[in-house]
Amino acid sequence: MKMNGGLRNLDPALRRAWHPLCRSSEVATEPRSFGLLGERYVAYRAKDATVRVFLDRCPHRFAPLSLGSCEGDALRCAYHGWLFDAEGRCTEIPALGTDAVVPTRAQLSGPARVGESHGMVFVAPLPPLTPMPRVAADGDAAFMKGDLPIFETRASAGLLADNFLDMAHFPFVHANTFGADQAREVPHFSVTRDGYAFSAAYEHEFLNREDPGVVEGVRPLLQRRRLTYRYTAPFHLELAIEFLDAGGTNVIGFFLTPVDDETVRIYSSLWRDDLAGSEERMRAAIDFEVAVVEEDLRLQSRYQSLELPLDIHAELHTRADRSTLELRRVLRELVDCSNAL
Repeated sequence: MKMNGGLRNLDPALRRAWHPLCRSSEVATEPRSFGLLGERYVAYRAKDATVRVFLDRCPHRFAPLSLGSCEGDALRCAYHGWLFDAEGRCTEIPALGTDAVVPTRAQLSGPARVGESHGMVFVAPLPPLTPMPRVAADGDAAFMKGDLPIFETRASAGLLADNFLDMAHFPFVHANTFGADQAREVPHFSVTRDGYAFSAAYEHEFLNREDPGVVEGVRPLLQRRRLTYRYTAPFHLELAIEFLDAGGTNVIGFFLTPVDDETVRIYSSLWRDDLAGSEERMRAAIDFEVAVVEEDLRLQSRYQSLELPLDIHAELHTRADRSTLELRRVLRELVDCSNAL
């Protein structure tokens, strides 16, 4: 990629990173197809509960393996019945009979790495330069978890990541949800880099209209909260909102899958320790976050150029853009290191 170029959904450098392929709940004992980086992958769950992922293409006549069926840990192609074990090796070609020697090339192709974390299946098409993403709150029994519906939209994964990390658009894009109460000035904050990841945090005052203590008169409407953004390249994002006066934490996970050059699948989940186990309150929180995402997509889906500029001189940046500027630096480094391999 040229230095003044932008990052698109199918940039080859993205193959050397972890990406969310699907939710763990979407993988069962029968094969299913998922798109990532312009390719289709077939995924199924083996008897030992591990997820097996291969390119959704039989090496014989390139038929979609997701149309086939599972036989124990093995996957049978629906076209000619070739059977592949959990490692992708062909063990049976029915047309050749029971004593036939299976060609050594009869082997499925798959990603370099497969893993599961916080209810997501991740794959790295090539040996990854980036770390496996994690969400710390997912292992904490104090938190309830709720999943938003999956969004699939015309968009740039890079621009969506930029939007999630951006702190200055709240009063304008989200005026109908939470933005009306937001101050227009972004407070000073710092960014802490850690390889292909970084975090950014700041505290501010806000109107806590959700706090029952406000209605009860035990706390004021104007309260303090701390926002901590955590980013792992290329498209794994997390926002932890700590309510410093009312107590409790709301963690928003935002996981992006570049499906093809113009399509992104958005997986988002909530972890909250302030809902007292109420499913009704969690459903309300999910509905609210869905409305927030829809506000973002009304703008993000209409970008003419679906690429994130990585040349930091191509755009005008201000001190309010520290986190989104760091996003560009991290992704620039990923592209450069991938191209050097």
